[in-house]
Amino acid sequence: MMKKFLMALAATTMVASPILATQAQAQPNRQQVVKTTVKHKANGRTVVKQKQVVRKFDNRGYKNHRWAKGQRFDRRQATNYRVINDYRNYRLNTPPRGYQWVRSGNDAVMIALTSGIIGAVIGNAIR
Repeated sequence: MMKKFLMALAATTMVASPILATQAQAQPNRQQVVKTTVKHKANGRTVVKQKQVVRKFDNRGYKNHRWAKGQRFDRRQATNYRVINDYRNYRLNTPPRGYQWVRSGNDAVMIALTSGIIGAVIGNAIR
């Protein structure tokens, strides 16, 4: 009796493991996080809000990055990274000496060649 039970348990495990693995791999580029904000009002009340945030990652495991002036640009975090040589076609200004325009997703980012510091970001410049 115990032997049949163990054999049935082993067979069920072998059948169910690929199904569970495919469900875990169905959305590998998303991570759900619960974001909680607490606000204390002047009248003594406390307001707690919880919001579910879905973070999206690209195929390499990086979060879709929002660039800002003064940050260090890392091309490994850029989605669809390319150097923009024909910046006039995208209606971008001529970069100063020592800078170049690069593409990260649909954003045009002007970076310093030596340090990698971002000088300017134009969102959705490339369609």
